[in-house]
Amino acid sequence: MERIGIVIVAGGSGSRMGAALPKQFLDIAERPVLVRTVERMREALPEAEIVVVLPKAHVELWQECCQRAVCKVEHSVAFGGATRFDSVASGIAALSDDCTLIAIHDGVRPLLSCEMILRGVKCAAECGSAIPVIPVVDSIRAVDADGSHVVDRSLLRAVQTPQIFRSDLLRKAYEAVGARLEDRSKATDDASVVEMYGEKVALYEGEPNNLKLTTPTDLSIAEVLLQKR
Repeated sequence: MERIGIVIVAGGSGSRMGAALPKQFLDIAERPVLVRTVERMREALPEAEIVVVLPKAHVELWQECCQRAVCKVEHSVAFGGATRFDSVASGIAALSDDCTLIAIHDGVRPLLSCEMILRGVKCAAECGSAIPVIPVVDSIRAVDADGSHVVDRSLLRAVQTPQIFRSDLLRKAYEAVGARLEDRSKATDDASVVEMYGEKVALYEGEPNNLKLTTPTDLSIAEVLLQKR
């Protein structure tokens, strides 16, 4: 039986949200975004170990959110670093050594379904990695010095989280890439870290509703989606 560790990364400042609070602490449908994310991961994986990664300055604010929302999900807190790479590495280090799979999830993606999470776990258990993707629906153009040209969107996928990996693979990849400063700056997500380590990644079906809440419009959409549920 797989022992699953979950790292929920919540280190953003939320500057594009234009709010007084960082976006992960804002309410949607009367509950903080990050509380909803933690609760959804617990609902899908009741036995998983959960680590929430926060800037040290936000820990007290997170504790207040949990008290206000009466969040009863057991979890630990790790301090974030200067970059996402550093924050994820901190979360991985905080997990128990007996985790066999590790899922990395954005704290501002609270709308994913339990079914999607379980698809990812199944894919990672079978393939060693699991990266959720959805088709690109907009027309895409690449821009270069000569102008621009259309890109075949049927060949493209938008990447989401949770990204799930065998624990040994992810730990080794973060250790190896972390030792190379030139690669750390290129690591846009966990899949890219694993690929820099020399391993291929497997894809699984994400969800259009698995929005990363970044702007006020995203919050409004999330409110509507939650009301429909």
